[in-house]
Amino acid sequence: MAQQDRAIRTRRSILEAAARVFGERGYASATVEEILNRAGVTRGALYFHFSSKEEVALGVLEAQLPLDRLPERSSKLQKLVDHGMVMAHRLQHDPLVQAGVSLALDQGARELDRDAAFRAWTEQLEQILTEARSQGELLPHIDVTDTAEFLTGAFAGVQAMSQASCNRADLGRRVSVLLRHVLPSISTPALLAALDLSPDRGERVFEEYEANSPAPAAPVTQGQRSHTGNQTDRSGRSELHSHDSPA
Repeated sequence: MAQQDRAIRTRRSILEAAARVFGERGYASATVEEILNRAGVTRGALYFHFSSKEEVALGVLEAQLPLDRLPERSSKLQKLVDHGMVMAHRLQHDPLVQAGVSLALDQGARELDRDAAFRAWTEQLEQILTEARSQGELLPHIDVTDTAEFLTGAFAGVQAMSQASCNRADLGRRVSVLLRHVLPSISTPALLAALDLSPDRGERVFEEYEANSPAPAAPVTQGQRSHTGNQTDRSGRSELHSHDSPA
C-alpha cells in the first residue's frame, strides 16, 4: 500500500511539473528533461508511468475530463448544472485541470488528440440530457446532441474570457449566467424554479463529492496497458533503467 501511495504521488508530481512546463513553454517547445528537472524524479520513474512526452501530455489532458460519480440528483438538469459548476470550481483551484484546458487549446500541440476532452464532455452532457428527456425535463423540440455540443463550446469560451479578465476568479458567476440564459430555452418551465444555479454551487457539490469518494487507486496509463501486452518492450525499458526506482 505504501508503494502504491508513493507511485500515485510520483505520477501526480510528474503531471503537475509537466503542466507548469507546458504552460510556460507550450507543448511543442517543452522537453522531457525540463519535466524531469521540475518534478525532481529520475528518468526511470517517469518512464514507469509514461512512455513519452506525448503520453505525459495526454495525462495532463485527462485531468480535465468529467468526474465520475458526482452526487446523484432526482433532476437530471440539476445534474447537468452540477457538472458545469464543479468544472468551474476545479478550474479555479486545480493547476492540473487548468493546464489540461490550456493544453486542449494549444494550437502548437498538433500531434495530440486535443479534441478528446471536448468529445468526452459532449458525450457526458448528451447522456445527461438524454436522461433528462426521458424524465420529461426537456422541451419537446430539443436535440440533445446539438445542445451538448453548444454547452461544451460555450463553457470553453466563457472560461477563456474569465481567465483573460481575472484569472478565472469570477468563473462561477459567469457559468451561472450562461446557464441562466440557456436553460429556459431547453427546460420545461415547471422545473426551472427548482434548479440551484448559485455561483458557489460547484464548491458545495465538489466538497460533497470528495467526502463520499473512496481513496483513489493508482491510475493505469495507456502506455502501461500497452507495455503489459508487450513484454519485450517493457523488459527492454526495465533493463535500460534498472537502477531507477519506479516510484
